[in-house]
Amino acid sequence: MRPRAANPRPSRVRDWIPDQPGAWVMALAPALAGFVAGGPTPYSVWLVVLWALCYCVQFAAARWLKSRFARRYRMPVADYGAALAVLGVPFVVVNPGILRWAPVYVVLAALSFLAAWLRKERSLWGNAVAVIASSLMATVVAPYGAHNPLHVMMPSTAVMISAVFAVTQFGSVLFVKTMIRERGSRAYLVASIAWHAALFAGVTWRIGSFLPAVGMDDGSWIPSPLMWGELVSAWLLARAIALPWIGSRRRVRPVVVGMVEMVSSLLVFVAVPAMTAA
Repeated sequence: MRPRAANPRPSRVRDWIPDQPGAWVMALAPALAGFVAGGPTPYSVWLVVLWALCYCVQFAAARWLKSRFARRYRMPVADYGAALAVLGVPFVVVNPGILRWAPVYVVLAALSFLAAWLRKERSLWGNAVAVIASSLMATVVAPYGAHNPLHVMMPSTAVMISAVFAVTQFGSVLFVKTMIRERGSRAYLVASIAWHAALFAGVTWRIGSFLPAVGMDDGSWIPSPLMWGELVSAWLLARAIALPWIGSRRRVRPVVVGMVEMVSSLLVFVAVPAMTAA
């Protein structure tokens, strides 16, 4: 008599919640930056909530595909998808202009799900797809803010914010690989350091803010607000050099790398106005 197969493991709470805080920050920071740049409105709040649901759908669907349709991931996909439809369809009805982004995100979603199916979501191209999708959200959200009541423009500032997040987040991808999956790889280390050095040089050239403040009667000086862009890009370069050097001598736990990247993402968020200064 054949033994009866074990019942598939049912869904658990951890199957519903994206378990990487750093990924949450990287996914939501550009959308929130676009929200701030555009000025808060009910529509921009609504859109940020929809993007958070999109992230949950992608997370659950990627696990489902990677597991070859395991039963435990079926309910998270269905429920997140239903919530996205319930909240998203009314937004599209009221704001049909959002559909101009549909072709872009259909392609990005397809590539993301392909990466999950191939179990290549941590590959450079899989990471690049995630970076592009999250970074573009600054440009998607900003037109629905108070500064653009017709919702028809893509403000140049929002485009620059998207560009800054795309560059810094892909740099984060390279850095994390030097610490975990590609630890010890000289090629990845050189690429990471070169990428962040170029970022620092570009921000410094663009801003040029290492100057005394104007109007200080006592001859003292304070950092220009624009200088924070240079300070953050300098931090990103320093951590891309220092932590791999430390990791070559002693083990640096992944949780430490994740916390460093959470801090880095938050610093980039704060410095975005300086790094996008004209």
